[in-house]
Amino acid sequence: MPLSQICCEPGATPPKRARRKQARPGELLDAALDLFVEKGFAATRMEEVAERAGVSKGTVFLYFPSKEDLFKAVVRHNISGQFPQWNAEFESFQGSSADMLRYCMQTWWDRVGATKASGISKLMISEGRNFPEIAAFYQLEVVTPGHKLIQRVLQRGIDQGEFRAVDVNQAVYGVIASMVFLILSKHSIGMCLKDDMTLDPHAYIACQAAIFARGLSLGTSPEGQYAGTPSQAGLQ
Repeated sequence: MPLSQICCEPGATPPKRARRKQARPGELLDAALDLFVEKGFAATRMEEVAERAGVSKGTVFLYFPSKEDLFKAVVRHNISGQFPQWNAEFESFQGSSADMLRYCMQTWWDRVGATKASGISKLMISEGRNFPEIAAFYQLEVVTPGHKLIQRVLQRGIDQGEFRAVDVNQAVYGVIASMVFLILSKHSIGMCLKDDMTLDPHAYIACQAAIFARGLSLGTSPEGQYAGTPSQAGLQ
């Protein structure tokens, strides 16, 4: 039976070679992410991506005409492509704004920060200035929507009378700074923490979110206050 007929039979499983071709874009993105995080943008070569993915160099260029295009696809696949889901969760969230802020920080860590994709942030810190095109892309696809999402959380708290009125355009950086520290502590060993200290990401985020929410709170209730010990915050 001809190959074309086999592929068109209802319920038929594509031959191994066809399945392999269909899987290549994802395999290339995984290989590229590994190399971008390990070596940086400038040092990563398309030939290495092909070798890591087990395909020819021509196959890489078939899907991604340039290294810049490949990098953009990696960012969209691992980070910016998640913003529609995050914004949908914002719309349906039922808890307090303090809870929402903590949830926002924790889910970002679980979905991005705890994965290899968090290394992209470190890459942008170290190399973004040298590559204006990818820096502009990252600003548009990651930084701007990320800022807007956090600003919406803070504005929600203000509008609902939970948070004091502050300039959310400035306050957003307090949240982002906490997460940047967490990324650097993961990818730049020895720069952020003393040798005798450990950092539990979830305990750290809970502590930082509570401190931030407490500072914004209009009330006198202990809601959002972190009452744990330093060891419970992951700092030992």
